[in-house]
Amino acid sequence: MASQQSSSADMELGRFLHARRTQTSPDQVGLTVGAGLRRTPGLRREELATLAGISIDYYVRLERGRETRPSPSVLDALARALQLDEAEHQHMRDLAAQAARYAPEPSPPSRTMPPHLKLILEALRPNPAYAISRSMDLLAWNPGGLALYAGLADWPATQRNLARYVFLHPTARTLFHDDWDNQVRGCVARLRAVAGTDPDAPDLTDLVGELLLKSPDFAKLWERYEVVGRKNVQKTFHHPQVGTLTLSGQSLHIEGTPGQRLGVYTAEPGSPDHDAMLLLDATAPDAEVHSDAKAGQQRRAQP
Repeated sequence: MASQQSSSADMELGRFLHARRTQTSPDQVGLTVGAGLRRTPGLRREELATLAGISIDYYVRLERGRETRPSPSVLDALARALQLDEAEHQHMRDLAAQAARYAPEPSPPSRTMPPHLKLILEALRPNPAYAISRSMDLLAWNPGGLALYAGLADWPATQRNLARYVFLHPTARTLFHDDWDNQVRGCVARLRAVAGTDPDAPDLTDLVGELLLKSPDFAKLWERYEVVGRKNVQKTFHHPQVGTLTLSGQSLHIEGTPGQRLGVYTAEPGSPDHDAMLLLDATAPDAEVHSDAKAGQQRRAQP
């Protein structure tokens, strides 16, 4: 039985299907298109419904959020028709579970870090390292981890967010000159994936609303509803203080936290990139406070 609710969670599956449908060309799925003008970008609803073996009425209800309990076989058929990869297929399952209320309530956003994390970040020096929230807020860092994103330290600690930096900081496009497109698409895909299963969370809605308002590039990518970004193991930074350095990156989930991750960059010892990394660590300000939570505590303690 279709749900009559119209919450954000109910609509996310439909938004995802619409985005994927309009970005899938008939040629991609083996359909022959006549010579006439097509007004619909990508596949028409009836074409996708036919490819998936479901009725057009049922598909329309799915896309409009009026049907929120598709069976696993329907989801699998739509994934095959749209040629989704495994990560996109799983995201669609998660959206369907959320709409049907099968999914557990997402953990509330939190900026509280495990107390031992600062010791871990210091132990990783001279490798740049930091901890970020699920919405990419910078929560804690070692000197190189903050300095690597040139100019980010100029912003107040509570405004330091890697997605905000990439789209709104004037230095970001120069810093990521070699891989700008993948960098911005990866940021948006990550936020899209999280927002899809928790669309009303304030940590996400506030950030996304700001970026939609201030960045046309972000707004264009947000509408595409990509949830998988291309991830390069190596990333090149054109840094204004230490020159160009190419580092290998790794992101690890921090246990016991709601989606927080540890980011670490490394370089081969003895290489020019490693020398530049050492210089970055040696010249970065070694402030006493390495996390925005402690910074906030100090501000509140001031008379």
